Amino acid sequence: MDNAGKEREAVQLMAEAEKRVKASHSFLRGLFGGNTRIEEACEMYTRAANMFKMAKNWSAAGNAFCQAAKLHMQLQSKHDSATSFVDAGNAYKKADPQEAINCLNAAIDIYTDMGRFTIAAKHHITIAEIYETELVDIEKAIAHYEQSADYYKGEESNSSANKCLLKVAAYAAQLEQYQKAIEIYEQVGANTMDNPLLKYSAKDYFFKAALCHFIVDELNAKVKEFDSISRLDQWLTTMLLRIKKSIQGDGEGDGDLK
Repeated sequence: MDNAGKEREAVQLMAEAEKRVKASHSFLRGLFGGNTRIEEACEMYTRAANMFKMAKNWSAAGNAFCQAAKLHMQLQSKHDSATSFVDAGNAYKKADPQEAINCLNAAIDIYTDMGRFTIAAKHHITIAEIYETELVDIEKAIAHYEQSADYYKGEESNSSANKCLLKVAAYAAQLEQYQKAIEIYEQVGANTMDNPLLKYSAKDYFFKAALCHFIVDELNAKVKEFDSISRLDQWLTTMLLRIKKSIQGDGEGDGDLK
């Protein structure tokens, strides 16, 4: 079946699902088998969504998954509802980033209500990544990385929390929120120093904290022991260029500074 055929079948399934939803609302049918019709509609919306996915009609797939999610919630099937909202978000990511975020937030609300904070944290990361790459709203990306870190900490998933916090620190420094970056780099560095597998990363975090200290106030720069740095990544390059600019600005008129 070609894509046009898949879309036609999906549209038919959507129409059948809508008929069953309307039928479940009638008084007598609501008394006798209303939930059965809702369950059938859920299944049809999900089948339609998958047909739309195969046809690469991502917006239609997202909408169909959303309809299924709402009906699952009507049936008090919270887990199924959250799963469908996530499926909707994943489909919308390819066509409508903001709608993807809306669906993922709906899933997060359900997961947090169920006490599934690790899964909620994972989806906050997905939202943060959409803000990073699609909508280019770094402030909102930071907020979702911070929320994810909070949930991971609450579940004692400290390694996952640290990964989120390091993203926050890197963006905070780029936004010239240096004190926030310093606190995170020093906190994560201190947390990893005693771990034999992570202690070599700690010096990198302290080095980045020292760079931020240097930019804020050269007299407050904290010198940390670290091995020679091999290849500087983009973040380090940006920070070092800012230090160079600061030094050049302070040294205007001083013949000893080039």
